[in-house]
Amino acid sequence: MSDKKMTSSRKHHLKSLMLQIAATWIEKEKKELVVAKQAYMAENCPSPSLSGDQAALMETCKKMAALIDKVDEERYDMESKVGKANKEIEDLKIKVVDLAGVKKPALKRVRMSADAMLKALLGSKHTVNMDLRANLKQVKKEVKEEAGEAVGDWRKNIEDKTDRKKMFEAS
Repeated sequence: MSDKKMTSSRKHHLKSLMLQIAATWIEKEKKELVVAKQAYMAENCPSPSLSGDQAALMETCKKMAALIDKVDEERYDMESKVGKANKEIEDLKIKVVDLAGVKKPALKRVRMSADAMLKALLGSKHTVNMDLRANLKQVKKEVKEEAGEAVGDWRKNIEDKTDRKKMFEAS
């Protein structure tokens, strides 16, 4: 084919032709379905002969009831087959998901307080209020106080030693 593009009028004309052909095909299919349905009905359901006495009519009704029962059984069988097929399809879909694996999103870092963590772990019924920062500050203060006492003890020890040294030198 050539590299030229088709004009819009040509495209429109071809589309309309395709739609006309498709419409005629659909009409043919509808007519064929009607003919097939009439042939099936003539084959399986003969037209009832209503002329005759009451016994013949009763016999015809019994035949029709038997045919209706047979059709109902077939319909029930088909429904059960469809139900089984649908259940199998659902099971296969679940298996496909299991085999493919569920992709888990990357976890994000979340800044959460200790109270919020405890509430999440223990549930909302248990309310534990912990102020960890305050506890840390108290620990730091205690450590600083101990360090100050240690410095004083160290100096006292040195002073004591110098006093002993002077005692030995004096004697």
